[in-house]
Amino acid sequence: MTDTTGSTSPFLVTGGTGTLGSLVVPLLREAGVPVRVLTRSPRPAADGVTYVGGDLLKDEGLDAALDGVETVLHLAGGAKGDDVAARHLVRAAKAARVRHLVLISVIGADTVPLGWFKTKLDAERAVSGSGLPWTTLRAAQFHELALTVAEKLAKLPVVPVPGGVRWQPVDSRDVAARLVELALGRPAGLVPDLAGPTVHTLGDLSRDYLRARGKRRLMMPVRMPGKAGRAYRAGENLSLDGAVLGERTWEDFLAERLAS
Repeated sequence: MTDTTGSTSPFLVTGGTGTLGSLVVPLLREAGVPVRVLTRSPRPAADGVTYVGGDLLKDEGLDAALDGVETVLHLAGGAKGDDVAARHLVRAAKAARVRHLVLISVIGADTVPLGWFKTKLDAERAVSGSGLPWTTLRAAQFHELALTVAEKLAKLPVVPVPGGVRWQPVDSRDVAARLVELALGRPAGLVPDLAGPTVHTLGDLSRDYLRARGKRRLMMPVRMPGKAGRAYRAGENLSLDGAVLGERTWEDFLAERLAS
């Protein structure tokens, strides 16, 4: 099967072994697309997927990884350096004359005044200002992150609950399906956000986790200070109007994960 452009060239996926990428890659293969994964730890090819060595932050191996590639899904991300990684990828993608660069970003990249959100916005700007055809999807926090936060808070004798802080967590499988749909289509610029079907307070997420684990903890309201606190209380990290909503709920994810 060929992609929508009629090309049989491989799609390059960065972050292809991570939470999101490991869901995206098999969906691309189901669509008949040959896949090339950029990784710092190459492994033997399998099931139509090849793994090529490279490092986005060091700008190493990118030109070889992009050789013959027309579509890139940039899913790699970390605690810092996402802006640097995006600029390096854009440089190599321009040299390779990539025809579609797809980026995953986060809801609130342009409104939440925290350093990580700023790097995401800078990554978006590197892509949108590259001169390449592009698509950017902003998604809410994944259920996996909500679970990690709830697990860590549950280890404390008293669980802090930042007042007014809400999340709209989305299932990574819904995000993966949407990204593949976008990658197989034409470049669309900044598309509607993708968020979960329900808004939860951080207290809700902690209570759900504690209840599912059969645990009890004291919970103490706290105030998140500064500009970031005001942004969260104003819902700047949410997408309440015009967003595409995922199907899988936090409650379903939690039950599934804790049962496994």
